[in-house]
Amino acid sequence: MAENTNAERNRILEVEHLAMHFSTGRGKKKSVVKAIDDVSFHVYESETFGLVGESGCGKTTTGRALIRLYDPTSGSIKFKGRELTGPMTPDLRKFITSNMGMIFQDPIDSLNPRFTIREIIAEGLRIRGMTDEKELDEQVYAMLDKVGLTREHATRYPHEFSGGQRQRIGIARTIVTKPSIVIADEPVSALDVSIQAQVINLLNDLKQEMGLTIIFIAHDLSVVKYFSDRIGVMYYGKLVEMADSDELYRHPIHPYTRALLSAVPQPNPITERKRVRLVYEPDKAHDYTVEKPAMTEVFPNHYVYASPSEVEAYRSEFSDRL
Repeated sequence: MAENTNAERNRILEVEHLAMHFSTGRGKKKSVVKAIDDVSFHVYESETFGLVGESGCGKTTTGRALIRLYDPTSGSIKFKGRELTGPMTPDLRKFITSNMGMIFQDPIDSLNPRFTIREIIAEGLRIRGMTDEKELDEQVYAMLDKVGLTREHATRYPHEFSGGQRQRIGIARTIVTKPSIVIADEPVSALDVSIQAQVINLLNDLKQEMGLTIIFIAHDLSVVKYFSDRIGVMYYGKLVEMADSDELYRHPIHPYTRALLSAVPQPNPITERKRVRLVYEPDKAHDYTVEKPAMTEVFPNHYVYASPSEVEAYRSEFSDRL
């Protein structure tokens, strides 16, 4: 995507120096886990921003901090120009619930087993003050239709549905309040491969129809490439690379990104056998004892977490490719 095109787009979400630290243990065994450590990125209106990385890198924690399920340790989160960090006042809570929604990873545990599907989907509308039962029914039926289910499903309970159907219900619950941005936390990782494509296509259709902005959190790089406009790569709580989807896959710069992409299976068994898998060893790849790293725009709209000397080396190494 061209630089001037991005400059003209509205940034709906801006994250600056976000940190989320958790204390573990007691007494002498007490320690601090830096689940997110100085993460900064932005999301444009009506785009899909992919967030990838291995398990435990801080992807889910980032998503939960953005929607204030966690209180960030430090940093700034601005949505539509409004600061979301700080004390959770009733006005701020109303602003977040009116504009942001989240689709959770586990389609079983994220649905209340004692509620009917009608009650699950209508809950967000009730919280926002809708009391007319007829109007609630109309909204619920409309959402069920949007996600490929029927109104007859409204009276059933979550255990009566398959994993893919439960995730559709979770999506309906999220979009019924018409949020501006949806945080999808690995929404297909618990589903069969054959069902994953259906859910991804559904999200894509809803994005186009409703003008949604989506933050898509996943570890499956193939799915992220298909679905995302831009991608951020996380490693141990830090964002190490961020670029347009096609650009990142064609020209990965950070050693960790290159190692991740080298592990993506190839459909051709001949090339799969010959494929060289890279191993990322931070202690060998970087020396930050003198120069400190920072997120730097190495090429237009292509950001890498690197020291000044690394930035120059990357620019020299990839100048003929970019």
